[in-house]
Amino acid sequence: MNQDYSSSLEERIISVLKSIYDPEISVDIYELGLIYDVKVFGKNKVKIIMTLTTPNCPVAESLPLEVKEKVQSIQEVKEVDVILTFDPPWCKEFMSEEARLELGLL
Repeated sequence: MNQDYSSSLEERIISVLKSIYDPEISVDIYELGLIYDVKVFGKNKVKIIMTLTTPNCPVAESLPLEVKEKVQSIQEVKEVDVILTFDPPWCKEFMSEEARLELGLL
């Protein structure tokens, strides 16, 4: 498969993920470190491994669904598998420097 195609699609997926915000924190889920992995298979299958800030997060049902729907809205993407995991548990160290700065943690 064309490596450029895969990486540009991955960049567009990340761009979409950066448009999804944690409702309790004014930081997008990508910078917050909730996305553990994004993999593109073939030309149009995507697997996203993500977590939540806590297992009993109020958006536990809706956030993974929002991720799936928004990534699936990318024209080339035909199938999205969103896997929710709590291993390893999310912690502040997963946040980007930008997110920590925005939340006053630096």
